[in-house]
Amino acid sequence: MVLERPGAPLVATDRPDPTPAAGELLLEVAACAVCRTDLQLASGDLPARRLPVVLGHQAVGRVVALGSGVAGWALGDRAGVAWLGGADGTCRFCRGGRENLCPEARFTGWDQDGGYATRMTVRADFALRLPAGFDDLAAAPLLCGGVIGYRSLKIAGITPGGRLGLYGFGASALLTLQVARHWGCEVAVATRSPTERARASALGAVWTGGYDELPPFPLEAAITFAPVGAVVVAALRAVERGGTVAINAIHLDRIPEFSYDLLWQERSIRSVANFTRADAEEFLRLAAAIPIRTEIDVLPLDEANEALGRLAAGRVNGAAVLAMPSLAA
Repeated sequence: MVLERPGAPLVATDRPDPTPAAGELLLEVAACAVCRTDLQLASGDLPARRLPVVLGHQAVGRVVALGSGVAGWALGDRAGVAWLGGADGTCRFCRGGRENLCPEARFTGWDQDGGYATRMTVRADFALRLPAGFDDLAAAPLLCGGVIGYRSLKIAGITPGGRLGLYGFGASALLTLQVARHWGCEVAVATRSPTERARASALGAVWTGGYDELPPFPLEAAITFAPVGAVVVAALRAVERGGTVAINAIHLDRIPEFSYDLLWQERSIRSVANFTRADAEEFLRLAAAIPIRTEIDVLPLDEANEALGRLAAGRVNGAAVLAMPSLAA
C-alpha cells in the first residue's frame, strides 16, 4: 500500500520482491500496526522525505533471505521492525548511547519503505527479537507505541510509586499505563473520550477526566500523547514544582502562550525524539515479564486506508493492525 502523494489515499501496488543488500534481512511480513505518525505522513502534517513510499514501522515478519555479511539471524527467524531503521554509529550521539538523535538516522516508512507490504527489508542490526509470549498481531503495537511510551517514561523521570499523568489515551498510552502500574505508580489519565476514560480506569488509573480538569493530586511527571499544544499546557498546569512534562509526539500543532508561573519552580518541558535499540530491547523484555496486554482492531492489508481513517476519527479500539494475506491464510 503505497503513499504516492500526501493527502491522497494509499494505492495498492504490485512490486517485485525487494532484494536484501549487504547487512540486510528480507522479511515476509505477517502484521504491521498503524501509528499516528503514519497518519501524519499520509495527510502531509509531517513532510515526506521520499515519494512514493510504503508506510508502516511496527512490522512483524519472518526472515526469508539474508544479505551478505549478516550474522546472528537465520531463515525462519521472527523479527520486528521499528521506527529507527538505521544510524551511522560513528557520530557523537551514537557513540554516547543516543543513536535516536543521530543526524544521519533513517526511519522506517519515512526514509525507506515500511511494513504496509507483504515483504520488506530491514538492516539486520536494527531488527528486533520479539518475546515468544506475543503472537504476530499482538506484538506489532509494541514496536512503536510501546517502545516510545517506555522512553517517554524515562524522559519524564518518573520513579516507581510516583504520581504520573497521561494526557491522551490511544495505543501508546494504553501500553505506557500498564508499565507505570507495574512500577506501582498512581496514574491520572486525561482524555476527551468517555470510552477511553473507562478503559484507563479498567487498567488501573486512579483518576480520569478531561483536559480542562485538574487531577486530585499534584503530578510528579506527565506525558502528553495528543498532538495538540494546548494539552502540553494542561499537563504543565497539573505537575508540581520540579516536575517534567514529556511530549510524546513527532508533530505538534503549536504550543499556545502561557504564563511563566506554570513553568517556574523548576518545572520543565522535554520532547521525546524516537528511541534507541537499547530502549526497545529493555521494553520488550519488560513487556514479556509484566506481561503487557495489547488491544487491537485487525484489518487486512488492502484496508490500510480504512485503518488510517478510523485512527483519524478516533474509532480504533487500542491499536489498528494490518494482517497480511499470509497470516490470514
